[in-house]
Amino acid sequence: MIRVDPATCTVADLVEASAWIRAGGVVAYPTDTFYGLAVDPTSDTAVAALFDLKGRDPGVAMPLIAASLAQTMAITTSIDDASSRLARTFWPGALSLILDAGPAISPAVHAGRHTIAVRVPAHRVAQTLAAACGTAITSTSANRSGALPVSTADGLAELAADPRVRVVDGGATPGGLPSTIVDVRSGPPRLIREGAIAWNRVLDCLNG
Repeated sequence: MIRVDPATCTVADLVEASAWIRAGGVVAYPTDTFYGLAVDPTSDTAVAALFDLKGRDPGVAMPLIAASLAQTMAITTSIDDASSRLARTFWPGALSLILDAGPAISPAVHAGRHTIAVRVPAHRVAQTLAAACGTAITSTSANRSGALPVSTADGLAELAADPRVRVVDGGATPGGLPSTIVDVRSGPPRLIREGAIAWNRVLDCLNG
């Protein structure tokens, strides 16, 4: 267990956690909604371990978080003007953008679709963990597939006991709605999943 203060967390506080991720391990960490599970999305082995840990259907893609827009651009083949505008308006925050996956991303992350859902979260620990890793990380919820998400490190239960997992305890998370997922790469903007950011706010940003 790695305990950090979510108000003051720095890269130095997460050296052990980021090293574990780079070595192929799984880290449970707090986000601006619930606890998530991080692995290196460029590692086929690490991504496979995460799917196994969650019991997740391999046909379901994994969302990602990044520390910044610049870090996001490093994992996609390109970012269009509309997506860039939304990122600059709503990040950090609960808006995930569908972007073309870069060649370094494991195909299992996007389930062969060649696109990724990525955002910069409004949570210091989550952002700092991605920064410490030097790359975007996965952000699937820290629970077995089909189970409820958890908002505390204590709620991780048997996941925390798995030898593949290290836990960053940053206190309780706020819960709430998941991120809104949108695809504005080409053609009319599409709402993929309703969430914390209202669709009309996205459209207002694009039309403003």
